[in-house]
Amino acid sequence: MEGFIIKIRKEPTELKILKRLNSRTSLSAKDKNNYHYLEKGFEGEKKFDAMIGNSSEYLLIIPDLLFEYQNTTFQIDSLVIAKEEIYLFEIKNNERDHYFKDDNWYLISGKEIKNPLLQLKRSESLLRRLLQSLGFQLPIKSFLVFVNPHFFLYQAPMKAPIIFHPQLKHFIDDLKAKSLKLTDRHENIAKKLLSLHIEETTFHHIPEYTFEQLKKGITCIKCSSFMKALNLKELACEKCGTKERSEMAILRSIDEFHLLFPDRKITTKCIYEWCEIIHSKKMIRRILTENYTLQGHGRSAHYVRKKTQ
Repeated sequence: MEGFIIKIRKEPTELKILKRLNSRTSLSAKDKNNYHYLEKGFEGEKKFDAMIGNSSEYLLIIPDLLFEYQNTTFQIDSLVIAKEEIYLFEIKNNERDHYFKDDNWYLISGKEIKNPLLQLKRSESLLRRLLQSLGFQLPIKSFLVFVNPHFFLYQAPMKAPIIFHPQLKHFIDDLKAKSLKLTDRHENIAKKLLSLHIEETTFHHIPEYTFEQLKKGITCIKCSSFMKALNLKELACEKCGTKERSEMAILRSIDEFHLLFPDRKITTKCIYEWCEIIHSKKMIRRILTENYTLQGHGRSAHYVRKKTQ
């Protein structure tokens, strides 16, 4: 069988929520820092995906896995199944100078930060035990990957499993050169791991918010600024000028509403209020009717996603 990316990396739900909140309310400095940290991390992971995804036809690439094993949750940024081994990658998009001293990591300012090598070692150990419990014995090679060219680590340990940005292309080329044709056994490993992947449902760093306190309107698909109505059929971003059909923008806004308020019922009234710049309840009702299923009657009437979507 030929290798390929068998799972598309999705934007983390926590990042999606913070991105919407950042447009609609004033985040605290702590929440804003967390938002930018998650955004930067996701950008780094996508950059790695683009590089490793073109590496060879004889690799199975599975990004963004979350497992629970023996009451312990652990996350893997990217997993690559090759002929003779499994590669585990912890991806970092750090910038600027850091240094390593006495098995600890520091910012150049002297502030100690979490040692990512310890996180890598923990994930490797848990993955090995998980694979053994499933009856798979392929050896694991784990690496800490820094994808940002502006990162530098002083006093880096020589034998540490670290790949810096200047080394990344060479590493991937070597991996490509060594890769051999996979078998059904490798596909079975991938399918089993995918079946054990869990979706994160608990977010510990989301601030509290209410419908009333968030700014209403439709945000731009490109820059997240607020849009204005050119006419009933078309909107334009007030900042970057991006134009979008009103119907598509309304559908995006309904998705955004459901993301931020998953327990709140979707009604014509609340979406009309949420979108704000669409001055036609009739239009919103039509879009909801065409794309959602109406449930209940009278005051209890609300819309739910169609099962075919």
